[in-house]
Amino acid sequence: MNAYRTPDARFAALPDFPFAPHYFELSSGLRLHYLDEGPRNGPVVLMMHGEPSWCFLYRKMIPPVAAAGYRVLAPDLIGFGKSDKLTSKSSYSYAGHVAWMREWLEAMDVTGVLLACQDWGSLIGLRLVAAMPDRYAGVVLSNGGLPEGQDPPPAFAAWRRFARYSPFFPIGGILQRATKTELSPAEVAAYDAPFPTRASKAGARIFPALVPLGENVAVPDQKAAWEVLERFDKPFTCAFSDGDPITRGGDAPFLTRVPGAQRGAHRTLKGGHFIQEDDPQGFVEAIFDTARAAGLVPKLTALHR
Repeated sequence: MNAYRTPDARFAALPDFPFAPHYFELSSGLRLHYLDEGPRNGPVVLMMHGEPSWCFLYRKMIPPVAAAGYRVLAPDLIGFGKSDKLTSKSSYSYAGHVAWMREWLEAMDVTGVLLACQDWGSLIGLRLVAAMPDRYAGVVLSNGGLPEGQDPPPAFAAWRRFARYSPFFPIGGILQRATKTELSPAEVAAYDAPFPTRASKAGARIFPALVPLGENVAVPDQKAAWEVLERFDKPFTCAFSDGDPITRGGDAPFLTRVPGAQRGAHRTLKGGHFIQEDDPQGFVEAIFDTARAAGLVPKLTALHR
């Protein structure tokens, strides 16, 4: 199992990213990177990124949430950001990603977690909720889902073909095309930073093929996860955007099937797929409202590390 570790120099002088890195070595030997901001004894907000981004995506959201007294954990999935990257597409699987993140989360030994997720952060994050529902206090879902074999929407089918066949895979450019906000050249470069080689993009390239739309080996696990979510009665907020063709209407099954959605602080955010860039304040407010509904009240006087 060959892995690539992006040199630290690639992450020098990132814009608006003053956060200290933290690392956890998985049992496989892979190194997983995460951010850990805010007071150690604050209620935990777990921010999970998707494809093809990394925790840099949450740089506008982490400071206000941490300043409000919450402990923010923001990991980089294996294959992304400062985490190790397997260089063969065949080394990645949906189940493998869930297992890696579960191992890390269990090692963090946190409970009462509020999950904030988008894109693949929801596919993995919601599977973790289903696997360990007692560890979670609530969910804020934006522009994501938990597909279980449905036909892929046309926009996603086009994205899957692009990821598989395009000779070029410009990570920063992809982020820009799925974002309404104009990113600066430094921000585009920051999204490109983890992926200096073709092999380092293997995880990003294969992700669309792993989404269980249509026939897929992960469908039984998805259906089992939905059986748990259909009993999940803790606050569950849908905060989808008004301009994402890939996930448009994706909130409907959660609103109808998850009991906790009746306690959610639902809203429509303004922007495209990567709502953390377009409407970070709206996403943050959804987190705060859902946290209050879940009874997660931070001690604002807690000392930061």
